[in-house]
Amino acid sequence: MKLQDLVYELETRMKLTTINIDEDITIEGLADNSRDVKENYLFVAVKGFDKDGHSFINQAVSDGATAVIGEEDLADELEVPYIKVPNSRRALGILSNKFYHFPAKDKWLIGITGTNGKTTTSYLLKEIIESSGKSCAVIGSIQNIVNGRVYPTQNTTPSSLKINQMLALSTDDVVIIEVTSHALTQHRVEGLAFDMALFTNLSHDHLDYHSSMEEYFEAKRRLFKMLKQDGKAVINTDDSWGAHLERLLKEEGKSVFTVGKEEGRDFHIAQTEANPPKLTVKDENGETTIYSSMSGMHNMYNMTMSFAAADLVGVDKPIICEAIEKFEGVKGRFQVIKINEVTAVVDYAHTPDAIYHCLNTAKQAGARKIIHVFGFRGDRDSTKRREMMGITSEISDHYILTFDDLNSVSGEEMEEMLWKVQDMYGNGKGKVITDRTLAIRAAVELADDGDWILVTGKGNESYQQNYSLPTESDEETIHYFALEQSKG
Repeated sequence: MKLQDLVYELETRMKLTTINIDEDITIEGLADNSRDVKENYLFVAVKGFDKDGHSFINQAVSDGATAVIGEEDLADELEVPYIKVPNSRRALGILSNKFYHFPAKDKWLIGITGTNGKTTTSYLLKEIIESSGKSCAVIGSIQNIVNGRVYPTQNTTPSSLKINQMLALSTDDVVIIEVTSHALTQHRVEGLAFDMALFTNLSHDHLDYHSSMEEYFEAKRRLFKMLKQDGKAVINTDDSWGAHLERLLKEEGKSVFTVGKEEGRDFHIAQTEANPPKLTVKDENGETTIYSSMSGMHNMYNMTMSFAAADLVGVDKPIICEAIEKFEGVKGRFQVIKINEVTAVVDYAHTPDAIYHCLNTAKQAGARKIIHVFGFRGDRDSTKRREMMGITSEISDHYILTFDDLNSVSGEEMEEMLWKVQDMYGNGKGKVITDRTLAIRAAVELADDGDWILVTGKGNESYQQNYSLPTESDEETIHYFALEQSKG
């Protein structure tokens, strides 16, 4: 593609002053990482949290970049064309969308945002859509699935460049994207137009990144500004922020469909049963009963959100119900592992609201005792730790504070913080064991028949630190002890 065409797109979308570009320069690829640059590539220098792409411009040019986009005044310092823009991340979205010929234009695009439930709702909806005979891609936190092939992921929502590359590769009928607040403020979904957008809930999280819950909400709200003219919004209005979003969107004339337990919701959660899980949803066409293997009220909402979205897409209700019933859940999301007569659960819960639902689900399922193993991530929102501690102190019978990802925080500093939280907000039912594998061992040794062990925070993620046992994840660690016990 001609550099001139790409620059013209930037000029139009970002309202830049006309830039004179040699019309003979051809761009054969885009990169926002200097290590990905090849001959005749356009390099976009993005300022990250740890590294600044502007520091790697010379390396990119040396490796073959024939043009550079950035935010700093560097035009006189480079031998290749340099285009200064006010926001490199937004420019990357515009450029990659243009370079890959607007790859979402022929696809049904569904965006899902919210603090909790995005992943489970995504995979539930994928199961339903594929059961109806359509192919479905998912771009999200666990992995990216395009054309039935699995690709690893580093962020819940990849960069705009990666998204457009996957969309260009995809021959799927429907694409579901988990859209985080970070992705929305960092323009990772720039230029995309969604046919449907779902709002699951909003609770205390990411206040190390957003200055307030109001700012966090406004970031999430951006997704709904990206709906197509005939696009549909599906919102959990039992959540107070969801109810607020509904009012705003209706004032804007958007097509809004509500989900919730109160009468009058478009998709009314009329009845739920815990054991075995059963859900009755009422809409304008009557009542539908749904059976599932997934426990917990939070999953009742996830199922209803998926039911609503699929119904609005046009999937027949019997197909929806059958798909939900056979859906076995998502790896690392309330994943149940049996250790003889003890039930162990691995869950990604890392917010106060998610921990509440996780522990409460075990309680409703008849747990004799609840033993909770969890920690806090270094360099992440520290304001939610007190609330997380308060919830586990109230609901669990025993808790063990341990290491989660340390990131740039030292082990000594994190251990000191764990003891401080334990002393200030604990209730005498807990202890601190910094080695995560040994913390899980202690929980297993503490558990008797009928007890539940809940290990939260990591989900399906691999450990960042090395621990005493030769395991790489919470699931592996629990299986290690399950095997150990089976051998007697």
